[in-house]
Amino acid sequence: MSKENVTIAYALYRVSTKGQVDRVKDDIPMQREACHEFADRMGWTIGKEFLEKGVSGFKVSAKDRDAIQDLKDAALKGEFQILLVFMFDRIGRIDDETPFIVEWFAKHGIKVWSVQEGEQRFESHVDKLMNYIRFWQAAGESEKTSMRIKTRMQQLTAEGIYRGGPVPFGYMLENRGRLNKKGKPSFDLAVNPEEAEIVKIIFDKTVKDGYGSFRIAHMLNDMGIKTHNKSKFQSNTVLRILRNRLYCGYMVSGETVSPQLMDLQIVDEKIFEQAQFILDEREQANEEKRRIALTTRSESLLSGIMFCAHCGGRMTSIVHTDRRKRADGSLYELRREKYLCYHNSRRLCECDGQCSYLAYKVDDAVCKAVTEMFKSIKDAPDETVLKKHFTKEMQSFKAKQTKIKHDLSKLEKQQEKLEAELPKTLTGESVYSPEMLSKAIKAVETQIAEQQENLDTLSIEMTEKRSSMEKIKPLYDSFKGWSEEFGDCTTEQKKMIISQIIDRIEVSRGYKVNLELNMTYQQFCESWDTLNS
Repeated sequence: MSKENVTIAYALYRVSTKGQVDRVKDDIPMQREACHEFADRMGWTIGKEFLEKGVSGFKVSAKDRDAIQDLKDAALKGEFQILLVFMFDRIGRIDDETPFIVEWFAKHGIKVWSVQEGEQRFESHVDKLMNYIRFWQAAGESEKTSMRIKTRMQQLTAEGIYRGGPVPFGYMLENRGRLNKKGKPSFDLAVNPEEAEIVKIIFDKTVKDGYGSFRIAHMLNDMGIKTHNKSKFQSNTVLRILRNRLYCGYMVSGETVSPQLMDLQIVDEKIFEQAQFILDEREQANEEKRRIALTTRSESLLSGIMFCAHCGGRMTSIVHTDRRKRADGSLYELRREKYLCYHNSRRLCECDGQCSYLAYKVDDAVCKAVTEMFKSIKDAPDETVLKKHFTKEMQSFKAKQTKIKHDLSKLEKQQEKLEAELPKTLTGESVYSPEMLSKAIKAVETQIAEQQENLDTLSIEMTEKRSSMEKIKPLYDSFKGWSEEFGDCTTEQKKMIISQIIDRIEVSRGYKVNLELNMTYQQFCESWDTLNS
């Protein structure tokens, strides 16, 4: 056969997942063998073969697929006459894109053939419609497959079953005898005791000492601790750990959350929520709204969480060295921590406040105010006494409620009797005159309204007490603990405690300090007052 009469076919093979490469059905070796046999029957010569492994024809656009782009270039150069695939969906499964790719090759003189489905022609409107319908069906099948996989993943999550993938730090895989559909072992997650202790340290350093992710990563690397892939810890590694609810015992997949799995819990939920609050605050785009210091590394107690009362700018901490001369003429240096108004020092605005403040004076004033706030909580009864007092209050409320309902029932019966007399007054059979009866009924109605109002008021009071107790429960332990340990805390721990109960600290001339309590602490105080009222 002369060279001019040889029909050159370029073949395209694709599998959407890497796992299909070695499978019997629809894998690349099978596609290749089928295409070669078909080309031999048709008298074609396969020139080049294009392989795509692990490329989704449903998710990846043709413009991002090198094989499709190379085939288009070769078509424009006239290198081949036939584009051969095992099935047309190997070209793609995107319903609003793939039909037009097939049509593009046809318009450029390339015949598109499938081993299973024959040639795709474009000689009539019916051909074009069939071309579109074919890929619309293929896209639908991909969507159904994707939905089935997603649904099954959600079901596994809801059942608390490990779905595979990288094992989070703090856990390991354990064979508990569970088998998959193929009869092979399915491993379950289990807590790795040694790594779990490291996870607890990461959360403690974040919540109690205010360490940032970079500082924690540096600390772990200095301790010689490695990740599961034997790498050093990075900032984003630490952040992933701090954001993962699995450490509270919950498996999460999108919106699906499993019941709490106590055997997988490493971190207390209250510690986890505090960590989320700190991370969220540090992610604030507007630093004026941020309440948690970006770092607690500074020796100054209020570094990063204090503002100038005059211009509203954030105060920064500096170490200033004063050089003084003694009476005998010798020199000495006095090292002092100071808070500096950045706007004032850089002349960024007309700030009429002091440029700097001695740190120890401001720190002492704030600590004194915080200690005073904690005093009432420190002397408060423990949770058991608090619950006992709450239960007693509820019993008292219920007793009052029962009495009011009883009185209300008697009044309602009395009202019924009086209203039953109404027909008799019309016939003159009643001992009451119409005027007397009307007056008696109105008096009873007034008493019923009063008792009903008392009952409603009591219900509102009970609801408020119950609501206050529910609000105070998650806050009680934290505030009680802080009040007891505040005096002996490190500077880093004091800074974290202060930043979680105070929204804003402002300092003005003459070392006047103004503290704005955050809503959480205000809510606690209001609930506390309600419970003790």
